[in-house]
Amino acid sequence: QVQLVESGGGLVQPGGSLRLSCAASGTIFRINAMGWFRQTPGKQRELVAGFTSGGITNYADSVKGRFTISRDNAKKTVYLQMTSLKPEDTAVYYCNSPHGLYPWGQGTQVTVSS
Repeated sequence: QVQLVESGGGLVQPGGSLRLSCAASGTIFRINAMGWFRQTPGKQRELVAGFTSGGITNYADSVKGRFTISRDNAKKTVYLQMTSLKPEDTAVYYCNSPHGLYPWGQGTQVTVSS
């Protein structure tokens, strides 16, 4: 059973930065094919950054140039470096495979506000 544990969220002012971490335990198929999602109340979860199975990174237009996804395969951990944060980045952030293959973790709350 795969377990995903997200951490690193918090309250940050506009223009600030945060680094999120996602630690995976259990038998994970391919740590390479992972992504970060976010969700706000009343909206569907959206994929904002991810690795394809070939290791290519993809970003939603709304975060391109500001967010960077990275990974440490040995630690089975995926990171999301977020810079130049905006109030509209406020959401609960989750990691999973791009197709949501694994059970969802509890997420980590990111709040961007002055």
